[in-house]
Amino acid sequence: MKAIVLKDFGSADNLEVEEIQLPAIKDKEVLIEVKAISINPVDVKTRAGKGAAARIKDDKPMILGWDVSGIITQTGSSVSNFKIGDEVFGMLNFPGHGKAYAEYVAVPVNQLAIKPKNISFEEAAAATLAALTAWEVIEALNIQPGERFLVHAAAGGVGHFAVQIAKHFGAYVIGTASAANKDFVLSIGADEFVDYKAQPLDEVLSNIDKVLDTIGGENIDLSLQLMKPGGAILSLPSGKNEDVQEKAEAKGIKGIRLLVHSSGENQQKIAALMEQGIIKSHVSKVFSFDEIKAAHLQIESGRTVGKIVIKV
Repeated sequence: MKAIVLKDFGSADNLEVEEIQLPAIKDKEVLIEVKAISINPVDVKTRAGKGAAARIKDDKPMILGWDVSGIITQTGSSVSNFKIGDEVFGMLNFPGHGKAYAEYVAVPVNQLAIKPKNISFEEAAAATLAALTAWEVIEALNIQPGERFLVHAAAGGVGHFAVQIAKHFGAYVIGTASAANKDFVLSIGADEFVDYKAQPLDEVLSNIDKVLDTIGGENIDLSLQLMKPGGAILSLPSGKNEDVQEKAEAKGIKGIRLLVHSSGENQQKIAALMEQGIIKSHVSKVFSFDEIKAAHLQIESGRTVGKIVIKV
């Protein structure tokens, strides 16, 4: 089979398509013929030697990626809840070695969900790491109906799912992004949009109950200025979020850090919401398998709206 192998940590030029052996499956795993994979910022960070690099550096070949959708072609001897021919999607072995950039992947069955019939393989692949992260954010923050929830980078991968899920749970959602993404952020359910480049947030926002911070550093300090005492701020790993708990507690606010983990249970909850049309993946561009370098450069630009996907 073909796989995209990372020769060494560094630039996107270190990604090469190679022929490797089909992976063997264990008793509680299935083999998936991959139809689509999605690319995340953590893919780019790991490729460069950060992110999950320390966890995969001793495995050869190094194959990046965690997000897949596809069709089961083989089942392990202890698998009873999935069968050959099932269309599935999930986030593989995160934060370990997912090996998703390949034509076939071996996946533990407790990390998968059945793909809803009303969405494409591309939309399914997009609704894995980012959607699972957003789901865990909403749970960790304990979002309640009517709460004022501020989502930074609301047009991004995690952000656009967080907006939709929070709206489903009845929050009043405020999304920040650049002016070019105003219509998109409002179209996915945000009650209010703020162009973070146009004016200081503290001049237009106040009385915020909960915050999703996807940036870290000074953005944590700024967010805390906008919040009510007793609120909560969750900061995703950025290398600049280590002191979110200390900063928040000094202002009577709960500070939370979160790193998503593979979960078939939560993936099934995402699948149910997608089947009902409550949340949708926004796939801004689909690349081919041999365009992996271009896909990485797109993510590296920091300007991706929603998600980008590789069609296998």
